[in-house]
Amino acid sequence: MSADVTTESAPPMQPAPRDRLLAEVAALPSLPGVYRYYDAQGNVLYVGKARNLKKRVSSYFHKNHEGTRIGHMVSRIARLETTVVRSEAEALLLENNLIKTLHPRFNILFRDDKSYPYLKIASHAFPRLAYYRGAVDKKHRYFGPYPSAWAVKESIQLLQKIFRLRTCEDTVFNHRTRPCLLYQIKRCSGPCVGLISPEDYARDVAHAERFLQGEQQGVIDTLQAQMMAHAQKLEFEQAAEIRNQLGALSRVLHQQAIDTGSDRDADILAVKVQGGRACVNLAMVRGGRHLGDRAYFPAHVEEAAAVAVDDDEAAQASASPSVETQVLEAFIAQHYLDGGVPPLLVVSHPVDKALLEALSAQAGVKITAMHQPREQRRAWLEMAVQGAELALARLLAEEGSQQARTRALVEALDLNPEDLDRFRIECFDISHTAGEATQAACVVYENHKMQNAQYRRYNIEGITPGDDYAAMRQVLLRRYGKLAEAADAGQARWPDLVLIDGGRGQVAVAREVFEELGLDIGSIVGVEKGEGRKVGLEELVFADGRPKIALGRESAALMLVAQIRDEAHRFAITGMRARRASVRTGGSKLEDIPGIGPKKRARLLQRFGGLRGVAQASVDDLATVEGISRELAEAIYKALH
Repeated sequence: MSADVTTESAPPMQPAPRDRLLAEVAALPSLPGVYRYYDAQGNVLYVGKARNLKKRVSSYFHKNHEGTRIGHMVSRIARLETTVVRSEAEALLLENNLIKTLHPRFNILFRDDKSYPYLKIASHAFPRLAYYRGAVDKKHRYFGPYPSAWAVKESIQLLQKIFRLRTCEDTVFNHRTRPCLLYQIKRCSGPCVGLISPEDYARDVAHAERFLQGEQQGVIDTLQAQMMAHAQKLEFEQAAEIRNQLGALSRVLHQQAIDTGSDRDADILAVKVQGGRACVNLAMVRGGRHLGDRAYFPAHVEEAAAVAVDDDEAAQASASPSVETQVLEAFIAQHYLDGGVPPLLVVSHPVDKALLEALSAQAGVKITAMHQPREQRRAWLEMAVQGAELALARLLAEEGSQQARTRALVEALDLNPEDLDRFRIECFDISHTAGEATQAACVVYENHKMQNAQYRRYNIEGITPGDDYAAMRQVLLRRYGKLAEAADAGQARWPDLVLIDGGRGQVAVAREVFEELGLDIGSIVGVEKGEGRKVGLEELVFADGRPKIALGRESAALMLVAQIRDEAHRFAITGMRARRASVRTGGSKLEDIPGIGPKKRARLLQRFGGLRGVAQASVDDLATVEGISRELAEAIYKALH
């Protein structure tokens, strides 16, 4: 007797995520390109370039990295993306573009601070000198960039003394009837009232441009020739004017603290690494003048230094670059990625020739890096190195105290964060004037410093004016309601501590909001003013029922709480004042209504005493204002309601 047996075939087994990742690695081409590693939440871990994608990426997964930072990173890789390019130079440029855009956790990252100021000679029949920051316009002449606003303004003052060029706005220039004080003190030649001819003024502008380009001796020779020509024609007054210019120019050149020699444009780059932090000090020489320096402090130095893998040939030769070289090359690639690189870089550590070749190809001119310079360039570099050491020492001292404050607060509140460096605090404050223009502010403290880019302001609407509890409830619901949604998508970064500038009432409101959203109320702490509202006597109030505590006037934890609370207060007040000023002057709401120009807006605001009054007026009331038709009144009413 036999029985039929039906066997269901099991569905094919899906490969494990790790096996799938290894299969992707095995299928990579042996071509130059850029690779990106992502974790399970979609966060970018690392961006790297490779001459041979398959060989490079495989090295991460086929070597034993246990117990190291690179092993920690590799264990978190859930996804891989690659881009094939034509050359190593293209890979280098794409790599640093992605680093600047994606901010990976294990790459050396410099903040994108390209907002250098320039000295502008504005296009005009009588061009003016101006301080400028922003995108350049080809119709004007720009000189720089300069490392600081002070350097630009000092240069403008020098040019005023020597060439007496104007600095006034065109609106002022066009309506002058007599020369201003700058003419009286010989800082301007008075073109606004015709005290200098267009030809002579244009000559002074040309001399100023040559001076800024480093042609000081050429300017002196030209002026001397002009002075002699006037003297031979018995034009002694004009000769005396040029003599005075030459005297001013000679005094300025004599006062220059640094003789830059024949080099016109160069950047001096010095790097210092200590205590897990790094500093790159950039000094600028433009037009033959040393303009000062600026210090940069990259993030992720320790992580990136541990993870960085050199190119295949260097790795085989065990010639991995030093941390200083890695930091310097990262700065050069990221800082000059969008252009603006001078032809000469004087560097404290040697850099890869491939990097210079890529920058040269991008800039269209040959870029040279000089290591171990001599004479004047050596003096520049020594100054830059000393500047880097001083700036880094100052940073470490400041961060040391901030880390101590963070640790003191964590201990005082009996918290146990996984990573003290990532301990995150969000603080809220409410600001208004008698209920007008209520605004809430949220500031963020993380990595032992205030994170300005993550600050947020919230306009509070629909509450009784002056009701701080309702305002706090609204901002917390808006902030953490959205954060809860982001958390469901695995994209949220929750605060470890939520500071509320207020006592038990404000903390009770915060507790209600957190309970509604299903959040941990143990992270809520109120900062209650002490007896007599004196600074240093504040007490901390807890939402979870713990007894309130007073940290003591000298407590490092209280210093941190006060620092964050004061920053939230400052941020809230500045936002409230700006909003109040906008409301009182009509803001942009009226300006955005078609048919409302400056005159009609002014009439409306004057009639009803501000935007709030305009918003409360009926259509009939609005139509009584001169120039406001019935149709326009209806449009205004609709726009404001």
